Amino acid sequence: MATSTSSRPHPSPAIIFETLNAYQRTAALRAAIELNVFTTIADGNTTAAEIAHATQTSERGTRILCDYLTVMGFLGKNAGHYELSPESALFLSRHSPAYLGTTAQFLGEMEEKMGAGKDMAQAVRQGGTTLPSDGTMSYDNPIWVTFARSMAPMMSMPAEKLALLAGAPEGRNSKVLDIAAGHGLYGIAVARHNPNAHIVAVDWANVLDVAWENARQAGVADRYSSIAGSAFDVDFGDGYDLVLLTNFLHHFSAARNEELLKKICASMNPGGRVLTAEFIPNEDRVTPPVDAMFSMMMLTGTSEGDAYTFSEYETMFRNAGFARSELYQLSPLPNRAVVSYK
Repeated sequence: MATSTSSRPHPSPAIIFETLNAYQRTAALRAAIELNVFTTIADGNTTAAEIAHATQTSERGTRILCDYLTVMGFLGKNAGHYELSPESALFLSRHSPAYLGTTAQFLGEMEEKMGAGKDMAQAVRQGGTTLPSDGTMSYDNPIWVTFARSMAPMMSMPAEKLALLAGAPEGRNSKVLDIAAGHGLYGIAVARHNPNAHIVAVDWANVLDVAWENARQAGVADRYSSIAGSAFDVDFGDGYDLVLLTNFLHHFSAARNEELLKKICASMNPGGRVLTAEFIPNEDRVTPPVDAMFSMMMLTGTSEGDAYTFSEYETMFRNAGFARSELYQLSPLPNRAVVSYK
């Protein structure tokens, strides 16, 4: 029996208008972080007048912003009083050890200074970034110093999970190579869990300054060393038991990645492992949403980067000389990791 067309939902233009105006969501959240709205509410200022007084803003502007944040789900509102959502209390109040407000600095710089998404149509036409000098991957780009300083809070939990996946608490003598170390938290987490691990961090010299600060703060600087320069160009040395390759391969083509992986493989001891933490979409390339949509960031910010599937990583590592690769979920986080064995 045919289905009546009257029972089908009518098409609505709502998703079109919501998407075209989505920039307001980003701007509102950035404004709230800049104005310290979430922490102000956490401190007990719950009406528009109280929040405005504490943040030195207009009451009208504050009321409109807080209502907008309520519609988005960042706040709740009852009888003129605002309250933090569970997510805002955990991640957007400066009183929380899980505060992620600093990430707005890096993501804002990516958009405002690099302009990566301003000519997406042209990026689609040419199959890569419209930015000069290979976009965000240009030599010694200062944006990665911003990344190292501002994104570290977001990476602390994945770093802990990756250290456990690496078996760091087992305490085996390990020489660990941390490629594109950035803030250094992944290697530092391994060193904190394993007193017999020595970390060698690779990144640009200006970024390594941040990693060294974090290593000293974590008390592992005596087992920390670094190599400044491009991972594709510098000499890693040899004898590595574990290699950390976190949020890096997505910047490059599969062929370029295989070039790096062959170099990594040659630097490792037999039986060594590479732990790759990445945005890894399913084979359909449209799920899960966060991993799948990351491809667009690579299209607009790099010349050849992508969010690769596990099968694509399997092929890259196999072609580079690795025996096998396994996919892991860093539960309860949404992050995924590939463990590859030499």
